[in-house]
Amino acid sequence: MARITVEDCIDKFPSRFELVLVASNRARKLFSGESPTVEIDNDKNTVIALREIAEETVSSEELKNNLIEEYQTNTFSEDEDINEIEDNTSENNSEKDGDAQDLQEQHDNNSMQSPEENSKKSSENLENSSIEDEEQLSE
Repeated sequence: MARITVEDCIDKFPSRFELVLVASNRARKLFSGESPTVEIDNDKNTVIALREIAEETVSSEELKNNLIEEYQTNTFSEDEDINEIEDNTSENNSEKDGDAQDLQEQHDNNSMQSPEENSKKSSENLENSSIEDEEQLSE
């Protein structure tokens, strides 16, 4: 059989990028020991994967789902897991909002003071942070 190319498979997927991702994932699965659905004919795994796609011995939906599962990092077995993540996200957002509000208030207070007072506070803050750094290093 003549060699197969991406051009022979492009009509099975909406974009070349998706085709290449799916075909490479299938080739890796073939390399790891999955049995091919077409005759091997002494071909490499990439060619076998493209032949499977062209001959539609493996459905494009199955290939897409395998690719998604391969790259998926989180799996949710219950709705509770999802709700827990959403709760944690909203808590983190409210903490960030509180921190931003504190910084804004500090900025507003500083802008009402004279430049001399601001300079004095800046040098005090610098001294305090230097002392804290030295204490942490000595521990």
